[in-house]
Amino acid sequence: MDFGAVLQTNPPSARTVQLAKLAEDHGFTHVWTFDSHLLWQEPYVIYSKILAETRKVIVGPMVTNPATRDWTVTASTYATLNEMYGNRTICGIGRGDSAVRVTNGAPTTLKTLRESIHVIRELANSRAVEYNGATLQFPWSTGSTLDVWVAAYGPLALKLAGEVGDGFILQLADVDIAAWMIKTVRDAAEAAGRDPMSIKFCVAAPMYIGDDWEHMRDQCRWFGGMVGNHVADIVAKYGMHGDPSTGSGRGVPEALTDYIAGRESYDYNEHGRAGNTHASFVPDEIVDRFCIMGTAKEHIEKLEALKALGVDQFAGYLQHDNKEETLRVYGETVIPALSEHITAKA
Repeated sequence: MDFGAVLQTNPPSARTVQLAKLAEDHGFTHVWTFDSHLLWQEPYVIYSKILAETRKVIVGPMVTNPATRDWTVTASTYATLNEMYGNRTICGIGRGDSAVRVTNGAPTTLKTLRESIHVIRELANSRAVEYNGATLQFPWSTGSTLDVWVAAYGPLALKLAGEVGDGFILQLADVDIAAWMIKTVRDAAEAAGRDPMSIKFCVAAPMYIGDDWEHMRDQCRWFGGMVGNHVADIVAKYGMHGDPSTGSGRGVPEALTDYIAGRESYDYNEHGRAGNTHASFVPDEIVDRFCIMGTAKEHIEKLEALKALGVDQFAGYLQHDNKEETLRVYGETVIPALSEHITAKA
């Protein structure tokens, strides 16, 4: 299993770079960041600094969207970073949340998301693509490679991830929900004629090493509020409950929808922030299920369950007050426990 660290690009930018370097030092293979240009600093600028000061770590957004940047500009940015630093980028993409809602916009349609994935991936892989009635290609880009991983929750978005994604990003660590969503993505891939095992699966959620459960929950409760924004969209489209057996695209696990009944509003000025006052509706049970908290042993147990489902990467959010210690324990204990064990002499 690979491990990623998910950072916010809060100023000072040097702090983001420092955490990225520390993550690599502790064995993390990926560094992801939020991408919301009004709430935080511009991530792609910071990626260049991270890549310059690290050796192997792969960087990318968790997640960008098709609405706030021209797709060809996004692709050009990746291709440029790849030329500078040797194909060490990845693109996580979804319909859009804070980046579009803060500007009074709305998430894009799945049709737009599908089209943007194709354009970004082709151009960033040094290939030609049809766009706006023209055939486009970067004449300066050769040998660039970029995987595009799709973040999704709803049935139709999961279907899209299976049909076109190089990977699937699930932003919660509930084992039961992960099992259902991974199966849904794999089924969609197989129906589209793809090898369902070729799709990488990433579970992303807050990781907190500690033993004070009340404090850990308070530090991570914001995540349930963030997920609730996406769930609210799903409920508006499909209703509170669907039947996964119908094949109608309405099946959503009740564990994912029930908890938002108490959701009244959401202030994006507190988005992704520990102590978010608009996440008070999120019960302790959801925090425990959606996040990975506790001792190293408790982290390992949950990660082993996710790995058994086919999860290829766990990306841990570090939006709390115990960043360095959590990275240290992961590097010394958790990551080695989930790694392949090779003996020097058989």
